[in-house]
Parts: sequence; C-alpha cells; structure tokens
Amino acid sequence: MKQILYTLLLFCTVGLFSCRKDKNELTIKQFDDQQIQNYISANGLTGMQRDLTTGDTTGMYYKILSLGTGSAIKYSDSVSLVFTLSSFDGQFIATDTIINHVENFLGHITQNNIPTGVQLAILNILKNKGGRMRLLVPSHLGYGSTGFGSGSSSGNNRITGNQCLDYYINVVNTDKVTSPSTGKKVLGQSIYDDQSIKNYIAANGLTGYIATGTGLYYKIIQPGVGNAITGSSIVTVQYTSTLFNGIVTSDQYNAADGSGTTLDLSDDSRRGLVEGIQKTLPGSRISLLIPSGMAYGPDSYSDSSIPVNSCLRYEINVITSQ
Repeated sequence: MKQILYTLLLFCTVGLFSCRKDKNELTIKQFDDQQIQNYISANGLTGMQRDLTTGDTTGMYYKILSLGTGSAIKYSDSVSLVFTLSSFDGQFIATDTIINHVENFLGHITQNNIPTGVQLAILNILKNKGGRMRLLVPSHLGYGSTGFGSGSSSGNNRITGNQCLDYYINVVNTDKVTSPSTGKKVLGQSIYDDQSIKNYIAANGLTGYIATGTGLYYKIIQPGVGNAITGSSIVTVQYTSTLFNGIVTSDQYNAADGSGTTLDLSDDSRRGLVEGIQKTLPGSRISLLIPSGMAYGPDSYSDSSIPVNSCLRYEINVITSQ
C-alpha cells in the first residue's frame, strides 16, 4: 500500500513540475523574437522596423534601403532576386551576389530554397520591383527546426535548425524602363547588368573595353588576318567563360593539343558571343564582357555552373573561319 501511495505521489510531483515548466517555456515565435532583439542589439542595427503588414503576426524585422519604382508585385509575377544571407550564429554566410541569383514566379520561389519569410516580405513589404531591403527572418519563417544545407553539423554549408536569418534582398526591376544612357525603353535587367559590368571593370582595373549599342563590351587582345567573320560564319575557337567573381565555368573549350571547337554563329543562342566574334578575324584573341540577356538569361547553364541572369567574361581565341 505504501509503495502504491509513493508511486502516486511521485507521478503527481512530476506532473506538477511539468506543468510549471510548460508555463515557463517560450513558444517558437517568442524564442525567435528574443533572438532577433538580441541580434539587433549586439550588432548595433538601427532603423529596423517590425513587420505589421499582416497584423503583427510574422515576427520579421526589416529596413527599406530603396523603394521600388517598378510595377507592383503579385504572386503570379516573375521576380529576379539578388541576395546575401547569413545565419544569426555566423556559421552560414552566403554573401556572393554573383552566385545568389534567383528568377521565378513569386509564388514559386520557395522551390528555389527561398524561405517563406522572404516571399512574404517581397509581397507585403517591398511591394514593387526595383526595391532593396534588409530583412531579419525568424526561424519559423526560415528553415524551421530542420535547417538547410548539407552535412549534419554547423558550418558554412549548413544552416542549423531554429536559426533566424539576416538577408539583404534586391528585387531587380525587370519592367521596361528608360535607359539613362540612350533614352530608349529597355528591360530593367539590362540596366542592372550594365552597371554590374561597369562595377566589374572598375573593381578589376580593366581598360580598353569598348561598349556596343547592345550592351556588349569587348577588347581586341590580338588582331587577326583574313576574311571578315559574319553572323553566318562557322568558326573554330578556343574559349573560357568566367563569372564576375572569378570562378571559371564549365562553358569552355581549351584542348591541350591546341585544337578548337566549331561554332555555327547562325545557330548559337549566346548573342553576345556571336556579336563579339564578328569583331574579329581568324587568328584574333578577344575578351568579352557579356550582359546576362546576351548570354543565358533567366536560364542556368546545364550543370548549374552559371546561375540565372549571370553576366559573363569570355576569353576567346579565334582559330579559323569559313
């Protein structure tokens, strides 16, 4: 009998303490908010506003860096994003804006591993194409308790569970806008690309590049001789393509024996490459800086070594032409 009473007392005691513990535990939203408040304080962030667009329910904090001047964004609209990302613990950092490109319908960007919080912020906070913001995303609108990435522990290839996220987001204005250089209506992506190319030239101290009316930049490294190359020519070339962060892509052909690959310029979708090669003669070497719309545009390369909307640098050796 005593043993039964002791057992009952033990269960009651455990139950009592369990109830007290539950009352003291934070919900995931409370936990996230505490983490965000601590992060703002520890990093001296100013001007961060709490998201109130849906009745103070998301728990996100943001700062508008520039208002978008393009059209209002709907879930059914295609958006072009450039972003940086770091987890609050500092273990995951992805700040290479050459790599971090996404283009998809806003309603589908979660398929590109963009978390729900970013999707909601673009729709409800940025609202218009061309806007830029800093966004602190609570873990429950990020990658949740499971985290994201490869590996089982923290590191720069994985976001651990229940991590809040620090984003810088640029929604490129893909509407037709007036070009500041020509006064003509062009796609906003091409203006973004042109500025990217100019920034790349300045950052790398490049000289001697000539801009064409299409947005291509080229520099003849070595002049050639022979017949002019046209848009219907078939050329033999060696070439290398590089992202603006210096990473060499798999879109290249540089055989050790000096042989080249054949390109039919009338049937090549890389318009920048086609235009640039027509600036040469057989035996020429040329360097091209190509805006994304004249390369692979919103499509990534077959092995994903070239992200969507990537500007590219090509180094080309034109061997023969026919």
